[in-house]
Amino acid sequence: MESSSSSPLPADDCGSSLADELQPHVVPPDGAESAPNVQEGRSTPGQGPAGPATTLEPQNPRLLSSLYSFLVIVSFFLVGFAAFRNTLTWHLQRFWGASGDFWQSQWDRFIDFTGEDPAHLWVASTTIFTMAVYWVFGGIYTLFDVTCRPAIIRRYKMQPGTNEPVDRRRLAKVIATVLLNQTVVGVPMAYCMYQAMRFRGLNDLRELPTFHWVLAELSFCIFIEEIGFYYAHRLLHSRRIYRYIHKQHHEWTAPIAITAIYCHPVEHVFSNLVPPFLGIFMLGSHVAVAWLWFTLVILSTLNAHSGYHLPFFPSPEAHDFHHLKFNQCFGVLGVLDRLHGTDALFRTTKAYARHIMMLSFIPAREAFPEPAKKAF
Repeated sequence: MESSSSSPLPADDCGSSLADELQPHVVPPDGAESAPNVQEGRSTPGQGPAGPATTLEPQNPRLLSSLYSFLVIVSFFLVGFAAFRNTLTWHLQRFWGASGDFWQSQWDRFIDFTGEDPAHLWVASTTIFTMAVYWVFGGIYTLFDVTCRPAIIRRYKMQPGTNEPVDRRRLAKVIATVLLNQTVVGVPMAYCMYQAMRFRGLNDLRELPTFHWVLAELSFCIFIEEIGFYYAHRLLHSRRIYRYIHKQHHEWTAPIAITAIYCHPVEHVFSNLVPPFLGIFMLGSHVAVAWLWFTLVILSTLNAHSGYHLPFFPSPEAHDFHHLKFNQCFGVLGVLDRLHGTDALFRTTKAYARHIMMLSFIPAREAFPEPAKKAF
């Protein structure tokens, strides 16, 4: 398997130093056979019983505690939403309503240009739009990785010393694979999704949905994607499947943004495309809402794989830790990881302390530094 880092240093220098800072136990991506043992809380042969840091099998007290915490959070959210919906959402609705004619008129002009062919919108336009979002924002991150400029951006690296600069040959391989997934795999899948939406029942293309309905649909899609992605992702890590499908994605233990869909075509379908589409299908969403949701998904996964914990951006620490340690943090939001105990090791590290949105320009690794190593 290829080295996980693109820096000129040997693989051990790039991958091991940060791993030693975080935890002494590392499960290499090649060890798909051993990973499920750690994941299920069983000891590997010849190593004795698994210690508490690597035992990930959920226990009833922890599961009940996690479920209780989740229910409390959801309850407070619902109460808060009920309390503020007549204030905050009222003001947002006014803004939306004030600009509603503008957005509707722009949409009408777009439909006049493209025509009212739902197949064209759901297949061709969706493919072009999602590829544009991916490469515009992914391209910005890639410029950081290729040029290492601006220099200040390196202060926000989560795994310092890796991909500085990124190896050009490995980058070319990623670009070719991603384009293959977006076209050869993505276009037929877009057509299948269109047929599914036809079966579900298409909305009036001309009329945009209301602000409140868009919020409700996005919230539902987030919930459904978390479930779909978590279990699909864990399945890809199973002993019988990993080496044939998901191993390709884990060639990068220090990922860069555009490796988000650097993967086997089967993984791209069942892990990257189907989970975000499920919510759209279940609700029969308007194509414009689908584009908005797909944009959020693309930006989220680019950020999660970027290798940078930038200020005022959602924290990508959990998924970066997943690439580093292989058998931790399978989900997007972390809720199911908490319930299933698949973030136990992550929560013992400084990376977990850094897993917040930084609201200042101080790098997370400086705000939450690794403990100094003991001298022997």
